[in-house]
This record gives sequence, structure tokens and C-alpha cells, in this order.
Amino acid sequence: MSQILTEDRGVFASIIDALRGDTHRDFTRESIGRAITLLAIPMVLEMAMESLFAVVDMFWVAHLGADAVATVGLTEAVETLIYSVSMGLSVATTALVSRRIGEHNPEDAARAGAQSMLLGIAIGALSGITGAFFAPTVLRLMGAPDSIVVHGAWYPRLIFASSPVILLLFSNNAIFRGAGDAALAMRVLWVANLINIVLNPLLIFGLGPFPRMGVAGSGAGTTIGRSVGVLLQFWMLARGSSRVVITLRRVKMIPAAMRQLLRLSLGGIFQYLVGTASWIVLVRMVAAFGPVAVAGYTVAMRIFLFAILPSWGLAGAAATLVGQNLGARQPERAEQSVWRAGFYNMIFLGLVAVIFVICAVPLVSLFSSDSGVILTGSRALRIISYGYISYAWGMVAMQAFNGAGDTYTPTMISLGTNWMLQMPAAWFLAFRLGTGPNGVFAAIAGSASVYAVVAVILLRRGSWKQRRV
Repeated sequence: MSQILTEDRGVFASIIDALRGDTHRDFTRESIGRAITLLAIPMVLEMAMESLFAVVDMFWVAHLGADAVATVGLTEAVETLIYSVSMGLSVATTALVSRRIGEHNPEDAARAGAQSMLLGIAIGALSGITGAFFAPTVLRLMGAPDSIVVHGAWYPRLIFASSPVILLLFSNNAIFRGAGDAALAMRVLWVANLINIVLNPLLIFGLGPFPRMGVAGSGAGTTIGRSVGVLLQFWMLARGSSRVVITLRRVKMIPAAMRQLLRLSLGGIFQYLVGTASWIVLVRMVAAFGPVAVAGYTVAMRIFLFAILPSWGLAGAAATLVGQNLGARQPERAEQSVWRAGFYNMIFLGLVAVIFVICAVPLVSLFSSDSGVILTGSRALRIISYGYISYAWGMVAMQAFNGAGDTYTPTMISLGTNWMLQMPAAWFLAFRLGTGPNGVFAAIAGSASVYAVVAVILLRRGSWKQRRV
């Protein structure tokens, strides 16, 4: 790991360069180690800020009791559908923008970015209105008792209604990342999360002049923070802070460009929906063991995501380098970038796994004093951590395919490992063998390992390097 940080200019200089960003830097000519460093550091911090949204929310909501935590957990299980669409759209946006930047064609990169904005607004508006209206029904379908449905319905209403903001936040940052301007995406999440951190306790507990909103205050604070982040993105794109400049006059539908975006987006969206559908089913299985089990699982997954989302920075760096290098007709350099990023990610998540196995109980105890929640949460954290090495390679391989515009391959792998392996295994272990929630956790780690093995084998075959977008 130290090699990439010391390469050319040293640790401190590399960090400063990465945080500052440079819209004139050509990542297709930069040394691979330094290119990964300059892209990954801001992407890691960006993902850390995104995961911090979840951790901060959970920290304050946990003070309201198990029902409030379960409300957030059940809502977010369904909200992952919106995240799936957002990430699928982001995959397509990054692939198109990075390829055009690698070809030194910023005009077409801007056109692709503008189509992404329009598509995000349209999908977000439809899903936001539908989700907000049917929020209580959604909670019931997820197995929530009447106490949660009656007192917690405003939280999912606010979260679901913010769907357009979520989609734009993801897709606009994908424009920055595809262009190689990862530092801008990082700054957006910093601002959005700072607002969220400040507003959450004020709105949840009604501090000072603010109304006491309970668990709904968490949804309001998060939505306001994300909305400010989107406004900041628009300002950066319009004023030329990025390699990609998108002014208001450029935000108009171009049929050919929209069709290309839709084709790639549908593959990316289905790819994440496959995993999300499995995720929802797993939460529903855990819910069969009561609200305390759901609360413990939710806390563990918040901690889990806080660790694993920063590693998406390395995977995201690989995606950008793959797209730009393929655009510059340097396929071998694109492949070298993937293997280097995967190795660094393996080291990082391996260290995190060790920490989680040793410190699971004190980590979960930071979020809850309920003995049942601590027991379930610590077991989940330990068992899932055994799959961290696999997650490291699986994430990088998936993003390498996506960066090349090949959304079909990771979709098929995910379909097989999640629907044909993970869900049946979780049901069999939890209910037929009587292992309870632990069986669900074991199925998650096991399926991730299979995903990684298959993805790396297909990555080595190299057909993704001939992909045209």
C-alpha cells in the first residue's frame, strides 16, 4: 500500500494533490499507482461521507428505542431499491463520461451527463410520489407491527419523497468521478453530511427552536443535507469546476444519447436490483425473529457499510481508470489498474475484518444498550466479516466490468450468487437447520466468496476490454 503513496512525490504531497484535485491531470498518462491514489483518496472520503449519513442517523435514532431503529432498518431495506436505480444510473454515467474523457471529447461527456440528470429526475419523481403515498403499506409488507406503522410512517414518507434528490446526488457525482474529478464529488458529500450531522439531533429531539419530530426528524435532516448537496453539484457543473461543463442550455434530451444511456443504465439497474431484492428478502427473514433481531441486524449493517463503502473508493478508481484507458486505446493499462486496485482493497478490508472480529461487541454497544440487539448485532458483524477478502476482489471486479460498459457480466454473476445461492442458503440455514439469524449472516458471507471467485475468473479472460460504448 505504501508504494502508491510514496510514488513520485511522497505521502503528504499525494494526499494534498488528491484532496485538491486537478482538472488538467491526464490519468491515462499518470503512473498507475499514483493515478489510483489520486482518484481513490477522494472517492474513499466521498463513500465514507455517504456511509456516515447512515451511521449518524442510527446513532441518534437508537436513543429512541428498538421500534425507531427497526423503522429505519425496514425503510432502508426498501430504500435500497432507489439506491439500486441510482447506482445503476451512476454505472452508466461513469462508463460513458470516462470513455469520452479518455477520447478527449468533453462535449460528448457533457451530453451524457445532461441525459443522466434528466433520467434521474424522471425516475425519482415517479418513485418518490409512489413511495410517499404507500409508506404505511410498505412497512406492513416488511413485517412491521402496528406500533411502528402508526408512529413511524413519516420517516419512510420523507425518505421515499426525496428519491429525485438521491438519484441526482448519485448520478451527478458519477459525472465528476467519470471525468476524474473525484475531489469535487468528495466535497459535495462533505457539505451534505455536515448539514445532516447538525440537523439530525436538533430535529429528532426538538433542541432549541426546532420541533421534536422523533424518528421523522432523521429523515428530514438527511433530506435537507442531500438537497443542498445537489444544488452545490449544479453550481459546480455550470461554473466549469469540472472537466465536464453542463449549463442549463445543455440540459435537454438528445434521443440517441438517451437511448445509449438507457441501454447501459438498465443493465446497471438490474444488476443492483438483483442484489437489492435478495437484501430485502434477507431482512424479511430476519424480521421473522422479532424487532430486536431486526434492530441488531440494522446496527451491524450500518457498521458494516461504514467500513465497506470506503473500499468502493478503490473500486471506483478502477472503474474510472478502465473507462478512460479504454477510451485512450490502452486496454493493457486498464487491466493493470484493476489488479493493482484489487490488491490494495484486499489489504484494506482484511485489516478491517480483523478489527471487527475482535471488537464486534464494543462497536455494536456504541449504538445500543439493549442486550438482545448487542448479541445479534455482534454476531452479524463477526460472521459477515469473514467474507471481507472476497468483498474486496468482488467489488473491484464488478466495477471494472461496469467501467468498461459491460453491465451484463456482473449482473449474471449477481443473479446466480444472490438468487440461486444466497437466498435459498439463508432460508435453509435459518429455518430448516434452526440457526436463526446467524444462518442469514453466514449465507451473506458465503455467497460473496462465490461471487468474487467467478468474477475474477471472468475478468482474467479479458473480453471486457473489447467492449464498445
